[in-house]
Amino acid sequence: MMKKIGPWAGMLGPALFALTFTLNGLLRPGYHPVRMYVSELSIGPQGWIQQVNFMVLGLCLAAFAVGVSKAFPAGKASRAGPVLLGIIAACYFISGPLVTDPAAMFDNQRTVHGFLHGIFGALVFSLSPACCFVFLRRFRADAAWRRMRPWTLLAGIVMALVVVLMKIAQPLPSPLNPWAGLIQRCSMLTFYAWVITFALGLKRRSKA
Repeated sequence: MMKKIGPWAGMLGPALFALTFTLNGLLRPGYHPVRMYVSELSIGPQGWIQQVNFMVLGLCLAAFAVGVSKAFPAGKASRAGPVLLGIIAACYFISGPLVTDPAAMFDNQRTVHGFLHGIFGALVFSLSPACCFVFLRRFRADAAWRRMRPWTLLAGIVMALVVVLMKIAQPLPSPLNPWAGLIQRCSMLTFYAWVITFALGLKRRSKA
């Protein structure tokens, strides 16, 4: 059952999450996607939309992680890969009700819920590239996944570099600060695109 549900969850969850925060950001008065973080959509009367969005993505990634574990019962990344995906899923789900503080990401959180949101957010952005590199070991050892090798390597490198740029962009004196939201989205969208292509590959193999 999960071998069939998992790939669908991996494709629909990230796509729905990205579509929701994009439309929400464009329609929210006073919100600027280029310089403001996605998490800041959780603030205010309409914040429940993004809060639910986080939780739905967490559930979908959890189902995807289970599907991956069923598809890879043994071999390289058969344990570490699904565990990393599961941790990322849990971080997204828990981040939903833990609303971030305004204009902050990893540092300068003033409330308990903002501090915790920052911790779980840091885990997501740190583990996302790590997840790619872990699965790259599997794809290199499995000829059936050879098409995923270059894309997985590229995605891991891009996300790792973007995490560094996010850290540089965070302080207000930084010239990158006005682009902080766009930089963050580069990491997020890269990870979602990788998950979707990975899930599509699982779906095709489940049919075969």
